[in-house]
Amino acid sequence: MSLAAFVTVVPGRAFGQPPADAGSTDRLATAVANAARTAISAENSATLIFANRPILEFRATVLSRSPETRATAVADWLQRLVEKSPGARVTAHPYDQAIVLAVGGQPAFAIYEADVDPLQGEQLRAKADDAVSRLQVALDETVELRTPSRLVKAAGLALGLTVVYVGVLSLVIWTDRRAASRLAVSAERRLLRLPGGDTLMRVADAGRNIHRFFALVTFLVGAVLTYAWLTSVLTRFPYTRPWGESLRGALVSLGAAAAEKVSAALPNLFIVLLIALVARFVVKLATLFFAGIEEGRFSPGWMHPDTAAPTRRIVIALLWAGALVTMYPYLPGSQSEAFKGVSVFVGLVISLGSTGVMNQILSGLMVTYSRALKVGDFVKVANIEGTVTELGTLATRVTTPRNEEITIPNSLVLSDATTNFSRNGDQGVFTSTGVTIGYDTPWRQVHALLQLAASRTDGIRTEPKPTVMQVALEDFYVNYRLFVVLEQPQRRLRILAALHANIQDAFNEFGVQIMSPHYESDPSGQKLVSPDRWYSEPAAVEGGGATSRRPSIVQSP
Repeated sequence: MSLAAFVTVVPGRAFGQPPADAGSTDRLATAVANAARTAISAENSATLIFANRPILEFRATVLSRSPETRATAVADWLQRLVEKSPGARVTAHPYDQAIVLAVGGQPAFAIYEADVDPLQGEQLRAKADDAVSRLQVALDETVELRTPSRLVKAAGLALGLTVVYVGVLSLVIWTDRRAASRLAVSAERRLLRLPGGDTLMRVADAGRNIHRFFALVTFLVGAVLTYAWLTSVLTRFPYTRPWGESLRGALVSLGAAAAEKVSAALPNLFIVLLIALVARFVVKLATLFFAGIEEGRFSPGWMHPDTAAPTRRIVIALLWAGALVTMYPYLPGSQSEAFKGVSVFVGLVISLGSTGVMNQILSGLMVTYSRALKVGDFVKVANIEGTVTELGTLATRVTTPRNEEITIPNSLVLSDATTNFSRNGDQGVFTSTGVTIGYDTPWRQVHALLQLAASRTDGIRTEPKPTVMQVALEDFYVNYRLFVVLEQPQRRLRILAALHANIQDAFNEFGVQIMSPHYESDPSGQKLVSPDRWYSEPAAVEGGGATSRRPSIVQSP
C-alpha cells in the first residue's frame, strides 16, 4: 500500500532513520504534494476509529477515495503495524499542505488541509497533535488488551470495586432505615409535647415526610455510587475504557452545568418550596375542618354535614390551583417558549375534551348541594331502585336489591325525577299496594282485612299505622289501596312480597274472594250489602265498647 493510495505508507526506511539515498525523502514529499493537490472536501465525513477510540475525522476525498474508504483502510493498516511493532511510538512529520503520522517510524496516514474544518476553528497542526495523542493511547491499550497478566489484574480490581460497591450501598440503605425510623419517632414525640400536638402531628405528618426525605437521599446517593462504580469498572479494561471515560466526562460536565443552573435557580426554588409548604399546611387545616363538620364534631350554620365532603374537595382543588398559579413565574424554564407551548397545548386539550366531563361535574355538585341524595339512602332514579353507595364527582353508584351495582351519570340523576324512600325522618315514606274487590263485599270488611295483613307483616311500622283508602269506584269493583311505612326501605321488595302473601291468607281465612267481577249482565237480585253484613269479621261492630276496634276509614298518608 503506497502513500499515493493515501494510506500514506511508502516503501523504504522508517522516519527518523537515515535514508538509504537522498531521493527517499524527496519521493515521499512529492507523493504527499501530489496527493494534496487532489484533496477536496467531501459531503460526508468519516471518523477513524481504532481500538474502540475515535482518532480523528476525515473530511477530504483524496485520489477519488472517500473519507469512509480512507478511514477503513487506515484502521486495517494500523492493526498490521501494531502486530508488527507492538509498543511503537507515534510521531508527526509536516509536509507542504499535509502532516504524515508514523507508527514506529512507519508512515501510517496523512492529514490534509482539506480535512480541516475552519468553521469549527480547526487548524492542521492542532488536529495532527490531537490525533497523535489519541492514537498513542489507542496503541498502548491494544498492547494492554493482548497482555493476559494485565487483564487478570484489571479483572481483580473490578471484582474488588464491585464488592466495595455492594457493601457501601447496603450500608447506606441500612443507615437510611435506622436513621429515618429514629428521627420520625423523635419528631412525633416532640410534636405531641406541644399544645395541640395531636393536630399538629396530623397536619405536619412528620413521620412520613422524614421517611420520604431519607428515601430520596438514599436514592440519590445510590445513583451516584452506581454511576461511580460503573465508570470505574469500565475504565479497568482497555476496550471499555473509552466508555468509562465518556461517562466520567459526561458526569463532570453535567454536574458543572447542573450546579450552575441550580445555583442560579435557588432563590426561585426556595420561593416555590415555601409556597408549596404553605399550601400543604392550609390544605391539611381545611381537611381537618371539613372532616369535623362531616363527622358532626361541630356544626356551623352555613354548611350541612352532607355537603362537607364535596366542599372539601372543591376547596382543596382551588387551594392547589391557586398555589400552582402563584408558583408558575418562579418555576425554572417557565418563561421559555417550550414551556409556554406545552401550557397552551394542555389548556386546549382540556378545553376541547372537558365539555361532557364538566357537565357531569356540575351536575354532581348540584345533586350534592341540593341534598336530594346521600350515601345509604334507598332511592328510585330513572326507574332504578336501590341503595346509594357512592356520590361521585362524575356519577352516582346504586346497589339494587338484586345486589347489582349500577352507575348512573350525574346529569341523568339531575334531569330525571328522584324518589327518596329514606327521608322525612320519623314519619317515613308511605308505600302502597292494592286490591280490587266487588261491590257485594262490605268495604269495612276489606279495610279490616288489609289492616290485618299489614299487622301480620314484619318490617312494617305500627306508627304511623297502616291506612286503607278507596281510591276509585270502578264500573265493576272498588279499588282499595293499602298505605304502609317500611322500617327498612331498602328491603321494600321483600316486605311487599310478604305483605301480599299475608293479604291472600287473610282474605282466604275470612272467605272473601280477591277477584274483580267482570260480567256481561247483572243478576236478578240487587248487588247490595245489607246492614247486618256491614261489620263482617274481622271488622269491629260499631257502637259500645267495641268502637275502639273499628278500623280507620279515611286517613291521609
